Parts: sequence; C-alpha cells; structure tokens
Amino acid sequence: MSNQGAFLEADAGEDPFALFGTWFAAAAAVMADPEAMALATVGPDGRPGVRMVLLKRWDHAGFVFHTNFASAKAHALDTTGRAALLWHWAPLGRQVRVEGTAARVDDAEADAYFATRQRGAQLGAHASRQSAVIASREELEARVAEQRRHFAGQPVPRPPWWGGYRVVPVSFEFWQHRDDRLHDRLRFLASASASPSWQRVRLQP
Repeated sequence: MSNQGAFLEADAGEDPFALFGTWFAAAAAVMADPEAMALATVGPDGRPGVRMVLLKRWDHAGFVFHTNFASAKAHALDTTGRAALLWHWAPLGRQVRVEGTAARVDDAEADAYFATRQRGAQLGAHASRQSAVIASREELEARVAEQRRHFAGQPVPRPPWWGGYRVVPVSFEFWQHRDDRLHDRLRFLASASASPSWQRVRLQP
C-alpha cells in the first residue's frame, strides 16, 4: 500500500466535498474504476448488508448511485433512510468513508441518467427483478431476449421500478496510510450551526 506521506489538517481544508474531489481525481489518475464504492445498509429485520456499487455523480447535494427498487438494498434504504459508503483507493493508500441519509432521486434525474446507459444495460434493467430468485441463467437470457424484441427499433424507457438514490453526508472520514499503522484519520461532522458547515476532528489510528 502506498504511503503518500503526512495528511495534516492544513492539507484537508474546510470543505470535505472539495477534498473528496481532489482525492477522487488523484485516484482516477492511477487506477481503474475509482467510482467503485461499498454501500452498507441495515434491512427492515436489522440485518446489515454491504455490496459494491458505482458512484454515478456527486456534488455538494450528495452522492448518487442507481439500482432496482425491488432490490434488497432499495428495501433497506426505503425503510431506514440511512446508508454508509466506502471508497478504497489502494494504490494511494487512501480510504474515504461517508455516512448519511438516503432518498430516491426524482424521476427526471433518473430518466436523464438512464438515457445515457448502454442499450444492453437498459434492456437488462427491464429483464431483471434484482435480488429475486431465478431458476437459471438461461431464463435470465430469455427474459433479456424478450425485451430486445419488445423494444426493437425504439428507445428503451426507464422502467418505473428502477432509479437512483442520493446519499447526503452527515459525516466524512478521510484515511491516509502511514508507516507503522499510525495512519492519519480526519473526520468532518455536519455542524448544526450555519458556519462553519463542517467540524473537523482528528481520530487516533
């Protein structure tokens, strides 16, 4: 794991979104798929779950990914309205953790993103009932072929059971590998006061 040297408060600034952008760009320069992130949820039964998803866009409003609303993660998000995210950029020896609230994006935003997906992925969104049991791979492929015939010669619309979620952070943690496991960890906590918007603290490794 790479040691990038000291990560001090002076390097972090006051805006965790700006710092995330700097780190994300650095990761994108040295590795494939820096947008891959672990999404952790807690289901209606209290059982935790975690899986890898792809960050599709982000700004100061939050971090957006997409899924089938019938999936296990969607049920968990709709029930609790909470999520945790983790990016691990091993070549840089860095991690970023985010905890926050989660809610569906509006239809217009989901439609706009769905229109940019490859056609095969669009057809797959119609064919798959994500997280539901299916008898075989052949049955799944038959469902995709059926959708391909159904939408032949026309655009594929976003299915109503598919869309996006936005995670709005209440905390960030930026983790930088250091020798002897004396890692630098800076946490930003959302402030109840208007200014500053975030309170920055250092955590012991």
